[in-house]
Amino acid sequence: MNEPIHDLPPSESLSEAISRFPIEPPIDLTAEQITALERYCRSLWEWNAQLNLTRHTTWDLFVARDLVDTLVFSQFLEEGENVLDVGTGGGVPGIPLAIVRPDLQVSLCESVAKKAKAVAAIVEESGLGIPVFHARAELLLPDNNFDALLVRAVAPLPKLLTWFEPHWQHFERLLVLKGPKWIEERATARERGLTRHVAIRELHSYQSPTTGVESTLLGIWAKGEVNE
Repeated sequence: MNEPIHDLPPSESLSEAISRFPIEPPIDLTAEQITALERYCRSLWEWNAQLNLTRHTTWDLFVARDLVDTLVFSQFLEEGENVLDVGTGGGVPGIPLAIVRPDLQVSLCESVAKKAKAVAAIVEESGLGIPVFHARAELLLPDNNFDALLVRAVAPLPKLLTWFEPHWQHFERLLVLKGPKWIEERATARERGLTRHVAIRELHSYQSPTTGVESTLLGIWAKGEVNE
């Protein structure tokens, strides 16, 4: 049995933090990926001193929240897919995903100008060639096509379904990471008639290794596009 994380001193490196969490499947990264993730975190945390980009400013919080969430998204992406991180904020899940899944074509979008500028600088400082768009995702879609839109901590389901309802011809599916209130949000969306043309499936549920709060990854498809 691992010692409770709150009883331990803060990890001094990403590798140490990874070793603390008994996550299934285990986090398995190359030395090069760990170095790249560390470079990203240091750049993010430097920018965070100027802007509110993240609350996860230790190696342990980065692993337990950001890296774990990123790896869950990764499990449901096929090789070579073109994905858009919607409302990326400080770059999660898009930047870590590009590091752990170099086969993917990852783009980031952020509607807040200061955050978009910061994340573009973070991408450059991290040595990654990831496109960063200063725009709302739904305004990008008429001129772009994606296999999946990745959504984490952006908006309730009714808002997301309203935003993207006119644009299903430009992407295959939404992958949305939600907390415990997602069932209530789905019920509200149904009451408003927003689920008539989409199928919502629970793909994976898991508990935070630090807080125990359950997160759920949802897959959302236009009806007729999902295999029954």
